[in-house]
Amino acid sequence: MPTKLMMVFVGMDFLFAGCGGLLLGFSLMSEQSLRNTPTVSNVTQNLLLGQCPLTAGVVNAIFVFVTFLLSLPALFLPTNRGWLRAQGWLVVICATFTLGLGIAIWIETLQIRKNLSVLWGRESPLIQSLLQQKFDCCGYVNSTTPPFVIDSTCKNTLVAAQKGGCIGKFSSFANRYLDQIFTAAFGIVGVDFILVLCVAMVLKYRMEQERYRHIDEKNGLGDL
Repeated sequence: MPTKLMMVFVGMDFLFAGCGGLLLGFSLMSEQSLRNTPTVSNVTQNLLLGQCPLTAGVVNAIFVFVTFLLSLPALFLPTNRGWLRAQGWLVVICATFTLGLGIAIWIETLQIRKNLSVLWGRESPLIQSLLQQKFDCCGYVNSTTPPFVIDSTCKNTLVAAQKGGCIGKFSSFANRYLDQIFTAAFGIVGVDFILVLCVAMVLKYRMEQERYRHIDEKNGLGDL
């Protein structure tokens, strides 16, 4: 195996496993965060994370780790191609899974204001109050749609009317936050794609080596 090709292949394989660790860590930490007591500092992130497919992210990470483990025989068996083919197909499955998660989150951002309106409406007055305090606003569209929650930020109708609704600040924050998540997911898909290319190159190299070996055997040079 050429040194450079092997180094790139091994490096991408471990980077692939690292992406699985990133997926698993993010999903588990997010699920833990959702169980924390809501505060002004975490209320927005937790609401948005609650809309993300975190359980699917854990399952995806498990697939990634299984694929990485099954790739190890391909590293230590320099003439084997079966394990490489299996790894290639499994990486494609993982990439498709991750791409699906990223697209699902991206679709949420296309109608972010509408989706946040539904989310706001079903939350408790406590959560609505925390959002008002975080964004210094009252109500969602405005102070009357839906009616604002009286708290330290929105003390009365006059103050609430002056501050305006949370729709602008809330949707801007949500867009930025979710953009980071689905962009990271698409970045992981990019790593998967490069690994598939590496697998294809290693397969091609091993096929050529086997062909040359058969030619040498026919010519009586197999022992040289």
